[in-house]
Amino acid sequence: MINKTVMPLRRTRAVIQAPGDKSISHRAAILNAAAEGSARLTGFLNSADCLNTLKALQAMAVPIETEGEAVKIRGVGLRGFKPPARSIDVGNSGTGIRLLSGLCAGQPFETTLTGDESIRRRPMGRIVEPLRRMGAQVNGAENGNRAPLRIRGGQLRGMRYISPVASAQVKSAVLIAGLYADSPVSTSEPHLSRDHTERMLSAMGADLERDGLTAAICPGADLQARDMRIPADLSSAAFLIAAGVLMDDAEIAVVNVGVNPTRTGFLEALQRMGADIAIENERMEEFEPTADIRARSGALRGAEFGGDIVVRMIDEMPILALCASQAEGRTVVREASELRVKESDRISAIVEELGKLGVQAEERADGFVIEGPQEIQGGVCSSQGDHRMAMTEAVAGLLARRPTTIQNVGCVDTSFPGFWELLESLS
Repeated sequence: MINKTVMPLRRTRAVIQAPGDKSISHRAAILNAAAEGSARLTGFLNSADCLNTLKALQAMAVPIETEGEAVKIRGVGLRGFKPPARSIDVGNSGTGIRLLSGLCAGQPFETTLTGDESIRRRPMGRIVEPLRRMGAQVNGAENGNRAPLRIRGGQLRGMRYISPVASAQVKSAVLIAGLYADSPVSTSEPHLSRDHTERMLSAMGADLERDGLTAAICPGADLQARDMRIPADLSSAAFLIAAGVLMDDAEIAVVNVGVNPTRTGFLEALQRMGADIAIENERMEEFEPTADIRARSGALRGAEFGGDIVVRMIDEMPILALCASQAEGRTVVREASELRVKESDRISAIVEELGKLGVQAEERADGFVIEGPQEIQGGVCSSQGDHRMAMTEAVAGLLARRPTTIQNVGCVDTSFPGFWELLESLS
């Protein structure tokens, strides 16, 4: 088990390039593997999660090469995948296992998808149910609600699916499987989740339409491989942005960050709390909006968050909780029960682990309440195997009165390789 100790830091000036977007990297690999032709992906996130997705595709006979900081994929088309020789292990990647399930549902052979202990605890019924309705045979632990998942696909039928949760992973699994259906497939959700899959499918030639909260795909069109430049991940940049806002005297600019409006909830939340954040040099890179984000020290005030904005910052909730602890007044987060089924139960982890550092928070069934500002004492805490908790605790360590030791930080490599070196560079 790897531990890290973070020393307090009050002042910094930095310009930073955050790593490539994890969500986009997964999708770029999977969809280009299923396309005709070759694609070069620059900015691909070389994290454990995304590398496991590349290994999964290679196990199904997709030729993939690494060229420095780029990945080259030679697509095999929708029907060129081969049966893997053994079970596919996605490691800690919820995105990987759920999107690959949609792909495997379209294949006329059996594939077993599994992962680490955390993945085997996470709910898979939310994708298994619609894939079964389309005609795929899916078996797994607890009647398919837990991995390992054994999927035998082929001969899928169209359907209209109404998802009970706003989940880009569910939506993407259904749309990818829809490429193999015999008639149109549509999926609707209660709030708009991140739309990278829809943007990418459209750019690669799929017959896809979006209407509000519904996305529909009409099978029959082959995907065309496309070179892509992947922007920096806003969910990773969030920790650096928060550090810039929360430190006593700081200005941190994170460049080339994806600012897809389905992902910018955290920025909007900080701005609602009064943060000094500037979004600069806005532009379109490929089919994703991109910008540079500058964060400066400043006072925050408490606010209430629920509904759509929560969906658009679900991965940033741990670092939002830390920001709330430094804000004047009361911050309430509700309608965030999805946090219960992430890499950890993040609601419980926020209350327990930040509590070890001196931050008091009230746990609620679907969120939390934090009164601020509070002084962060430092001490010893644990990531609970959750990369976003580990990075939140690291930023808390910069603000603390004394050193902060974080236990079990190896999980950070699933999304942000080089995070610890970058954090040290701030001093």
